[in-house]
Amino acid sequence: MWFKNLQLFRFTKPFELPAETLDEVLAKRPFRTCGPLELASAGWSAPLGGDATALVHSTNGYLMLCAKREEKILPPAVINELLAERVAEIEESQMRKIRRKEKDEMRDNLIAELLPRAFSRSARTYAYIDAKEGWLIVDSASRKRAEELVELLRKTIGTLPVVPPGSRERPGAVLTDWLRSGNCGDGFDLEDECELRGAEEDGGVVRCRKMDLGSNEIQIHLEAGKEAARVAVTWRDRISLVLSDDFSIKRLRFLDLVQDEADAAESEDPAARFDTDFAIMSLELARLLPELFDAFGGVADEEDAPVRQAAA
Repeated sequence: MWFKNLQLFRFTKPFELPAETLDEVLAKRPFRTCGPLELASAGWSAPLGGDATALVHSTNGYLMLCAKREEKILPPAVINELLAERVAEIEESQMRKIRRKEKDEMRDNLIAELLPRAFSRSARTYAYIDAKEGWLIVDSASRKRAEELVELLRKTIGTLPVVPPGSRERPGAVLTDWLRSGNCGDGFDLEDECELRGAEEDGGVVRCRKMDLGSNEIQIHLEAGKEAARVAVTWRDRISLVLSDDFSIKRLRFLDLVQDEADAAESEDPAARFDTDFAIMSLELARLLPELFDAFGGVADEEDAPVRQAAA
């Protein structure tokens, strides 16, 4: 179980539910397939998959969760085509114009008619809680999908005091300084990818891959006023990642030093393998995140929020 993308959320109050209690709470909202007239359904699934029943997998105090979502596939183009045909038939046969309100009602009726016959697709989103350090970490490239998991967990528990993390120093300025100086600080090294954006709201975007980030070309863009919005770095030769100025992390890769540790504990039992991978991954990220935020002046406290808002 290796996460590939990270969406980070910070607890503003301690998370105190033990694994057993959290499992009981999640069991009140298990995943179920969509009903005949439902567009989507979401609930909790066993992280281990297969025949496993536990909805919380606990390792070294870290709590792994899995949200499963199913949705019906109703392409808008199909609905619009069928709706246009029905509107045309009525207008021709009754010699009258279909108004917007009636057309909206016809659309709703058409969707209800098509739903029982629609195909469905499902997807799982994994996350884990690091209660000791106050993190909820979601494996998703999509902020929207991560927020769906957060909202589901909030509805299930009744409360979930989490917010996206902030830093004491403005992220874009720090990332830009990394490129300008070629120095990311202790533990981090630049790779070969970045995204630069103009300071204006509609400013241009420059995406660079497989480039020397210390090259004159990059420096010219920075001198012209562009700012780094995304930079690829390596942390202590253990993890490779692409960091964005909102602290989302894409293309997370655990490198050979970490994979060798996991391979040394290889097991034929899928549950044991899952447990080992989760243990190693969570411990690595527990070391990475403090160093990452230290490079941005530290994680901002709640009282720093107005300052960060003004700076942004």
